[in-house]
Formats: sequence, structure tokens, C-alpha cells
Amino acid sequence: MGRPVVHFEIIGTDPARLRGYYGELFGWRFDTSGPVSDQVSEPGEYGFVETDGIPGGVGGGAGHESHVVFYVGVPDVAAALAEAERLGGTRRMGPDRAPGRDLVVAHFTDPEGNLVGLAGPA
Repeated sequence: MGRPVVHFEIIGTDPARLRGYYGELFGWRFDTSGPVSDQVSEPGEYGFVETDGIPGGVGGGAGHESHVVFYVGVPDVAAALAEAERLGGTRRMGPDRAPGRDLVVAHFTDPEGNLVGLAGPA
């Protein structure tokens, strides 16, 4: 089996509205007390959610492009990002260490322009 999907994000310009929408739609409850990279969301606007499946987050803010992304867990984010680029992908973010956590994240687009995330240990 290949690398697992370990996290998802829903990002938009009005994260409180998005959290309200998905909270009502799916019964999700969000914790906005955790830090995230400024490249991912404005401080205090990112809500982590635990589901019965993959954990995720909903956030963003002014200046954050609306998108949905899933993160694949890898042992070395920088190496996986370099490989994604070698195969025709384009680096969009990172590698960037998550504030206060032993986690590194990155984004790339595949050759068709789909956004994909990478996550791994710092």
C-alpha cells in the first residue's frame, strides 16, 4: 500500500462562515486554539476537526485563495516535494514547519493543476 492520506483542509476567505456551514452540514465541531502556518490560514481562524475518518481543518481568511486539499503523509517532505517537481508538478508552498509542532507541510500542483499537500515530521 502507498502513502496514506493523513489530513484534509477546506480554505476560504470567510473561515467562520465555512466552519458554520460544515458544522451544521456534517455535525463537525472545531477547535480554533491550535497554531497553523500563516501560509495556510490567518491566526485564530483555523479550526481543527476530528472526524470518524481523516482529521482535517477549516480556515483561511482575507487573501487566502479558496481551495480544498488533502495531505499525504511522507517521511521527508522536502524530498517528496522535489520528486513531485521532478515528475512535472509545481511547488506552491513550503516546506514550512507548523508553528509549535514537529510537523512540516508543503503544497504542490500536479501536471493537471490539482492542489496536493504533503505532511511529515520536522
